Amino acid sequence: MSENGSGVRAADTVLAVLETVAWAGEPIGVTQIANAIEGTKSAVFRHLQTLVDRAYLIQDADTNRYRLGPKAFLIAHLAPPSWDLARILEGAMRELRDEVGLAVVLSTPSPKGAFVVSTFPGTHPIEIGVRPGSELAPHASAQGKIFLAFGAKALADKAPSIEMPRLTPHTITDPAQLAAEIAEVRERGYAVAPEEVLLGCNALAAPIFDHKDTLVAAIAFVGSIQYLTTPPSPALIEAIKGMAEKSSRLLGQGAGRKR
Repeated sequence: MSENGSGVRAADTVLAVLETVAWAGEPIGVTQIANAIEGTKSAVFRHLQTLVDRAYLIQDADTNRYRLGPKAFLIAHLAPPSWDLARILEGAMRELRDEVGLAVVLSTPSPKGAFVVSTFPGTHPIEIGVRPGSELAPHASAQGKIFLAFGAKALADKAPSIEMPRLTPHTITDPAQLAAEIAEVRERGYAVAPEEVLLGCNALAAPIFDHKDTLVAAIAFVGSIQYLTTPPSPALIEAIKGMAEKSSRLLGQGAGRKR
């Protein structure tokens, strides 16, 4: 592939097409895909044909809709163990959701912030949550702040220079303010992001470590500020930190790191 700008854009578009089909959860048509990625139907169709030819997608002969193909499943099978982590924690996440009523979300670090691996929707009549596959900004999400606070030193050092777009009137956009909050997160062992990504929405997250005391994920509650208040209730803080500690023990995390 060409390394010029058009080649990069083409690669970005084909990946956007593949992701849209993957996250749809059911076979999806070319018009829906084009609308989702804000592209033209003709361009999207060309990329779809390439993905079908290479077995990343399958087109249904009756409906002409697209779904994931065998090669996509093969690559998913070879992916790193973040999905194994989701399977390990599935039962505990469901139990916590049933106990608290809020959405429970598992995220792993990504170059853009926090990648949502798994989510159990809350039980309240009006649900606020995030979809698996979403990427959350590091400066505006509770999970992203966890990764900045407890991740590799290089990531923490990067905090003052990351882009911090204002997503709501409550989003932190000042590097000094973000650095101060990250220090506080590191001290108390949890992070919050009240209305920083979406008005009316809050999140409460805590870190998960593996057997090497390396940060591998964040577990979070996500919900309306009506149920996940600012500051969060001591019971919710205890619940999310307890879940994080239980998850870390399941991964073999030792007692050598003081948090």
